[in-house]
Amino acid sequence: MVHVLSSRTLLTPTDPERSRAFYGEGLGLAVYREFGTGPDRGTVYFLGGGFLELSGRATAPPSPGLRLWLQVADVAAAHAELAGRGVPVVREPVKEPWGLVEMWLEDPDGVRIAVVEVPEDHPLRYRP
Repeated sequence: MVHVLSSRTLLTPTDPERSRAFYGEGLGLAVYREFGTGPDRGTVYFLGGGFLELSGRATAPPSPGLRLWLQVADVAAAHAELAGRGVPVVREPVKEPWGLVEMWLEDPDGVRIAVVEVPEDHPLRYRP
């Protein structure tokens, strides 16, 4: 097995400045590091236990199969905070049949982002 020391999700946006505004200002993700110069410079954000890197410039949006899953402590509070910043919400928080509370966003290139709360009584919180 490969011994993984660290990981990150890499996104190559069609408009890097617009995507940096969305992830940095809209979602409020903290910057881990930046590299390069100019409009296509790279920015790496903290993303819970991992990282999200925006770098380069794509000629087309990513595959519709790419999605991000962000767990938060309180999805209702996240909804209020993001709405207050003007971040468009694709679907407001809903308790799913599988017990998670999910809200959906889209980044400027259409990458779907699930913002998820795992309720205290949900099996994901416990190991048998």
